[in-house]
Amino acid sequence: MTKLMNRNPSAMRAALLGGVAVFAVAGLPAAAHAQEADTSAEEADLEDNVIIVRARRQAETLQEVPVTVSVISGEVLEKYGVDQIADVVGRVPTLNVQVGGSGSGGQISLRGVGSSNISAAFDSAVAFDFDGVQVSTMRLVQAGFFDTAQIDVLKGPQSLFFGKSASAGVFSIRSAQPTSTWEIGAKASYEFEEKGYVIGGYISGPVSDTLGIRLAAQYNDIDEYVELQPGTPAVNQFRGQTNFVGRATLAWEPDDTFDANLKVQYVKNEGDGAVQHSDINCGPNGVADGVYLLAGGLIIPAGNDCNDSDSKYYLPDAAPPLAGGVPTPSKAAGRNGVPFSETDIWFTRLISNLRLSDTLTLTSTTGYVDMSSVDFDSYSYVGLLGPGVPGGAGASDPINELEQFTQELRVTTDFDGGANFMFGAFYEDRTFVFDTAQQAVNISFVAPDPVTGFTYDWDKRHVTKTEAWSFFGSAIFDLTDDLELAGGIRYTDESKTQTITVPYLHTFLQGPGFVSPGFNSGPIEFSDSNWSPEATIKYRASEDVNVFASFKTGFKSGGIDNSALPSASLSQAALSGDFSALIYDSETAIGGEIGVKSQFNDRSVTLNATAFYYVFDDLQVQNFDAVNIQFQTLNAGEVTSKGLDLELRWNTPVEGLSISSNLAYLDAAFSDTFVAGLGQDLDGREVARAPEVSGNFAVDWSTPVSNSLELNVSGNAIYSGSYFTNEDTLTDLRQDSYVTFDAQISIGDADGKWKLSLIGTNLADEIWVNTSGGRPFLEPGVGDDLVLTQNRGRQIFVEGSIRF
Repeated sequence: MTKLMNRNPSAMRAALLGGVAVFAVAGLPAAAHAQEADTSAEEADLEDNVIIVRARRQAETLQEVPVTVSVISGEVLEKYGVDQIADVVGRVPTLNVQVGGSGSGGQISLRGVGSSNISAAFDSAVAFDFDGVQVSTMRLVQAGFFDTAQIDVLKGPQSLFFGKSASAGVFSIRSAQPTSTWEIGAKASYEFEEKGYVIGGYISGPVSDTLGIRLAAQYNDIDEYVELQPGTPAVNQFRGQTNFVGRATLAWEPDDTFDANLKVQYVKNEGDGAVQHSDINCGPNGVADGVYLLAGGLIIPAGNDCNDSDSKYYLPDAAPPLAGGVPTPSKAAGRNGVPFSETDIWFTRLISNLRLSDTLTLTSTTGYVDMSSVDFDSYSYVGLLGPGVPGGAGASDPINELEQFTQELRVTTDFDGGANFMFGAFYEDRTFVFDTAQQAVNISFVAPDPVTGFTYDWDKRHVTKTEAWSFFGSAIFDLTDDLELAGGIRYTDESKTQTITVPYLHTFLQGPGFVSPGFNSGPIEFSDSNWSPEATIKYRASEDVNVFASFKTGFKSGGIDNSALPSASLSQAALSGDFSALIYDSETAIGGEIGVKSQFNDRSVTLNATAFYYVFDDLQVQNFDAVNIQFQTLNAGEVTSKGLDLELRWNTPVEGLSISSNLAYLDAAFSDTFVAGLGQDLDGREVARAPEVSGNFAVDWSTPVSNSLELNVSGNAIYSGSYFTNEDTLTDLRQDSYVTFDAQISIGDADGKWKLSLIGTNLADEIWVNTSGGRPFLEPGVGDDLVLTQNRGRQIFVEGSIRF
């Protein structure tokens, strides 16, 4: 089991709980005046202590909306140099982000519920919402973000307002908008640990009285994103990464009845491989197990050092006999087995509002995503054929292509009376291509294909077409001046059609147990429909205290798995003509929350608390059989997630000093029979990535040092309790509890014209495990190595920025 330095987590846990008590005592004096909400605002206005969110698809204050939301302002993101989704976890307890992999490319989980990072066929249980458009591919977690106004993390099912793939929550990013006056800003930073730099900037302002524009771009180049173990047989001893993001925003308001907002964004991400921070745990036997191939006819020594907490990874290049590739259409061919990754994403979003009358507004949201991604890596993770000779086996070069069009229309009322309504419809048309040549048998250690010269075992192509319709309606009734009843329902109908083709199969593998080259499955169909109701009651106990209770349901469509291998589940389906084993069921959720949102002492203290209880049926799970090299797609019978979220903010009497804290208690476990891929019933066991207690404690202090200079010092302490990292057995690897810290100090112009900053993240250099699973190509009954996906280590930045 991985053992990480503890840094006295019990003390941190006590400090977090003590912080709750301090805030509660500080907030006892009487409440102040009513909070005025600027419903046109799109950013957090912390000075006035008003935060605007769009949790119900309309601008509402955080303190009044009856939804549990964690908000990270653009100011905080800038202050700590946060431009990766994985770096947000330090501000949102129970949020877990895993980056990298040949399948979905990443994973987001919340309150212990998420989706597989193995299969690209799964939608995420935590919907990824970018500027009002839900994007189905998790490869965006690799792309990063910048020039961000605000991030909102909505906890619990959100199917009514966000639709499909929001069964566990929503991760929402809102980028910055054009400004009312001309602004130019730029920043540059250098990071000392990974030896990376960032340069970026924007120009924003009014082109005319009715048209605003914002142009922004950022380039990030990291030389040592992943450091390999000394002596790893690889051309690149450090895996680097570059990321470019460019965005144009146009805001047009020709008159007071119509406005439109257009965003076009391009992302280019390149790196030295698909595998990123993935280490090997040597298991109970304590030795690095060899790569067991061809029924034991070939065993390649592992070569890794069994140190899984030193941030040094053993990721060899492909073994020379396997490096030739499949020349067409693979970009991996001709690269001599050196891993790489490339992703291009175009994102376009148009939102327009037409005020049909003084009380009726029609809103249209159109989204288009075009993504192309290819990478190459060896998924044995270890292997040394000889001194300096790489022995990477199990290479794969997946091509992921996505074209997604979405359209939402909704009508919102603004009556003076006690009732208002929202009605809408949503449509999605999506085509996803997963084309990959793979080495699962690694037959080219015997010889390359004598006919074609190819070194891969096969090439297979999955094309999945999705069409989804949904209709929704909601209503808000003011029963009295202080009592609000809200509710609604969404109907969703989704259908998917997949075809599987195998254009190439190595000549030596053709025969029993494999599909034939040229195999075509024909259309495999899946369809499902769902009604997702929701109801909430909110009571304003005083001007600054709101109490709410909600009933919620969630839905995430099932589909057809695209991880089936020609040597395993696909060949079995081809023999019988029955492809039902590739189909997984839809996932649903039902439950509710009770919460209070309160402010005290002239709103200098904010105390929000939510208790929640949800049951997830048919949770979509995918495991990997490391011995038989098979992916197993399953539906867990039932998962129950319950707990408590606390949020505290205090603008202290000390000028410029503010304190904030988040604390989560979570009990998430399998609550019905679930026989996992290795045959054990996990009923009663905790789900993966569900720490019982987690939280953060942040301090921010700004003070003038002269008439024109301001000093800012801030810090953030992060605690996570222990948790399982996989869902295979009752004794899966468990991540120990940990504590780490972020901090920054800056000095700059009091009006924000320039600033110099020193920023540190994960200062304790804690390395924790997000996910684990069996390492491929283990000897049956002997090998017990695990593949671990981990976080980034310590980062130290120096940054300069200007704005005028």
